[in-house]
Amino acid sequence: MRLNLAAAVIWAALIAEAGIASAQSILISINKVSQKMTVSVDGQEKYVWLVSTGAPGYGTPSGTFKPFRMEATHFSREWDDAPMPHSIFFTPIGHAIHGSPYVKHLGIPASHGCIRLAPDNAATLYAMVAKAGLKSTTVVVKGGLFDGGFLDLSISSIKLPRLELSTLPKRSKPANDSDNPFGR
Repeated sequence: MRLNLAAAVIWAALIAEAGIASAQSILISINKVSQKMTVSVDGQEKYVWLVSTGAPGYGTPSGTFKPFRMEATHFSREWDDAPMPHSIFFTPIGHAIHGSPYVKHLGIPASHGCIRLAPDNAATLYAMVAKAGLKSTTVVVKGGLFDGGFLDLSISSIKLPRLELSTLPKRSKPANDSDNPFGR
């Protein structure tokens, strides 16, 4: 009897854990202007990391993508077997989010089109996506003139000066109508 109860409790815990894991949705937002990635889980911002997107002549495509493949250890066949640890592929022509040892270039466009992250951050992101699943993950890349990439998502935190009408100088009336160049 106790064994059945323990088995039922373990079974319920496993089902609850599976439900939580599958309920997670991950949004990976990359801004090519600010060279930052924001990772949100179920609408809650979890991480903001510096990235490197495509250098001039090597564009990183803008748009909304569903990642379709993950490789913990990948080497680029196109770029001299360059290591691409913790790769999350999001375009069919090979664009991926991956770790890079070139951390001094993070924050500036320096890649051949992929989105580079610091190795530890790439491992963290890879584990998150592996847990939630590719179907629950969306990659949004912005940074073009017409896709809102020039707007920093934290613009709401900018405090603009408040203009009070009472602080504006009052217009005085001219002494006579001859001061009015438009006549009466």
